[in-house]
Amino acid sequence: MSQAINPIFGARRDQAFPTLPQADIDRMRRFGEASAYATGERIIKAGDVAPGLIVVLSGSVDITQDGGLGRRETIVTHGPGSFVGELAQLSARPSLVNAEAAEPVEAFVIPSQRLRDLMVQEANLGERIMRALILRRVGLLESDTSGPIIIGPLDNADVLRLQGFLARSGQPYRVLDSAADPCAKTLVERFDVDPHHLPIVLCPNGRLLLNPGEKDLARCIGLLRPIDASRLYDVAIIGAGPAGLAAAVYAASEGLSTIVLDCRAFGGQAGASSRIENYLGFPTGISGMALMARAYNQAQKFGVEMVIPDEAKLLGSATEGACYRLDVGDGETVRTRTVVIASGARYRRLDLANLAQFEGTSVHYWASPIEARLCAGQEVALVGAGNSAGQAAVYLASHVRKVALLARGGSLDASMSRYLVERIKAQANIEVLTETEIEALDGDEGNLATVRWRNRVSGLETTRSIRHLFLFIGADPNTNWLANCNVTLDAKGFVRTGSDIGSTHGVMETSRSGVFAIGDVRSGSVKRVAAAVGEGAQVVAALHAYLAKDGSHAASPERNGRV
Repeated sequence: MSQAINPIFGARRDQAFPTLPQADIDRMRRFGEASAYATGERIIKAGDVAPGLIVVLSGSVDITQDGGLGRRETIVTHGPGSFVGELAQLSARPSLVNAEAAEPVEAFVIPSQRLRDLMVQEANLGERIMRALILRRVGLLESDTSGPIIIGPLDNADVLRLQGFLARSGQPYRVLDSAADPCAKTLVERFDVDPHHLPIVLCPNGRLLLNPGEKDLARCIGLLRPIDASRLYDVAIIGAGPAGLAAAVYAASEGLSTIVLDCRAFGGQAGASSRIENYLGFPTGISGMALMARAYNQAQKFGVEMVIPDEAKLLGSATEGACYRLDVGDGETVRTRTVVIASGARYRRLDLANLAQFEGTSVHYWASPIEARLCAGQEVALVGAGNSAGQAAVYLASHVRKVALLARGGSLDASMSRYLVERIKAQANIEVLTETEIEALDGDEGNLATVRWRNRVSGLETTRSIRHLFLFIGADPNTNWLANCNVTLDAKGFVRTGSDIGSTHGVMETSRSGVFAIGDVRSGSVKRVAAAVGEGAQVVAALHAYLAKDGSHAASPERNGRV
C-alpha cells in the first residue's frame, strides 16, 4: 500500500490504513458483494453516497481530496488487503473524498447496514475497522482540505457560526478569507457573488449556498436526510447530549429501533467543555467534544438514525397504531412508540440591551479552537463560576494574554471543583474578580471594544479594552417546545417525573405514559456528565418494561446482550 501525503497520521498510520490478513478478508466476504472496476474508473465521488466499504482484493485505488480550483491531492493508495471508506460509510452519508481505480481492481463491497452487522458480529475485526474509520476522519479534520468551503471575512459572525456548526458536527471544512485569499477571490468572481451576500458555501456536490442556515448546510452536505414518515420507531430521543446519546447507544444495542433529533449538533453543553478531567475512565482527561464524538459514532455503529440539526416542535397523540407523533422541522413527522426527552438546557444570557449585537462575533458561549484563534494574544473576559467556566478559563489562558474571570459570588470554591480552583490559582494570567457583575458593553458594527463591570460590594466600576467576552453563567431548561404537549413541568420549567405525578414505569417517566425525561432537562437530576450518561442507560430498562406491558415490542434485554 503506497501512501502519498498526510503526515498527520504519524505513528498511527498503520492503524488508519491497515492491510488485512487473508483470514480476516475471508470472514468479511459474507457481508459483501463482489465488484470490479476498470483502470481510471471513478468509484466514489466526493459529495455522493458511496456504495459502502470497499475491500480491495487485487489492483489499487487512489484516494484523493479536492484542493480547490481543480487541484487534487492524493491521500493514500489502497492495495490488496486494504479497504476504502471512512466514517461516512458507517451511516451511508456522502463521501468526503474521491476514489479512483489506478489499475484494474477486484473487490467486494459491504453496504452500510451490513458494515454495522459486521461490527457487531465480528467484534475484534469490527474494532480494528472502526478505529481505522475514526482515524481517517480525524485525518480529514486536521487536513483542512476536505468538505465544504466557507468563503467570507474571517471575523464575520456568519462565517464563525458556520464554522462552529461544522466543527461541533465533526465535519471537515475549509475557510477562505474573501479579502485576502486569491482562491476565494476567484470563486467569488466565478459565481458573481455580491460581497454583501457573503459568506457563501461551496458544498462537495458542487452546490453553492448564500449564507445558509445550519439546516440548509446540513442538507447540502448530506448530514441531514429526509425522515421516513412511514417508519414506526420503538423510541425517539429528543436531544443528542450525554444523556440522549447514552440512551441511544443502549437502546439500539438492545434491539430497539432508535431515532435521535437535536436542533443544533451532537454533544450538548458537555461538548463545550475544553477538558473534562473527573469523568470516570479518563485519568488524563478528555475534551467534551472528543467524548461526545465517540458516543455519536458508537450510536451510529448500532444503527441509530441521526436527524441533526432538526427541531422537535410538538409531541402529538396516537395515530394509526403509533403511540406518539413528533412534528419536526420542515413539516416532517416522526412516528414512535415511546419518547425520551433529553433536550437539556439553553445557555443563559446577560440582561444587557445591546448584547445581541455582539453575539457571534465578540460574545461567545463556547470556548473552542475557533474562538481561541480569534482572541489569541488578547485580554478576554469570562463570566461564570462553575466547572464549565473554569475549564474554559484554563483553556483560554494558554492562548490569550490575560483572562479576567468574573464571578457574582464571593468565592469559586462553592460552585467549582477543587482541582479547577487550584489550577486557576496557578495560572499567572488569570485574574479572578469575585462579587463582580458586567454593567455595560460598548463597540461598533457588532465588534466589542470595551467591557465595564462593577464590584457589588465596593461599587467600584472598571472599564477595560476587551474585544471578546465569554459567558458561562448556567442554563435554563430547554422545554419551551413542550408548552402544548401536556407534559408536566416544575416551577422552573424542568420536566417532572416519577411517582409524585403518577408514573407507573419508574422515576424517569413523565406525566404522559411512555414519555420519559433524562439528563439536565429532568427536574431533580444531578447536573453532571456522568449522571446524564447513567440516566441514559437507566431509562432503557424503563423503555423495555413499557413496551413489554404495551405489547409493542418483544425484544429481550438479555437476548440482546445487555450489560
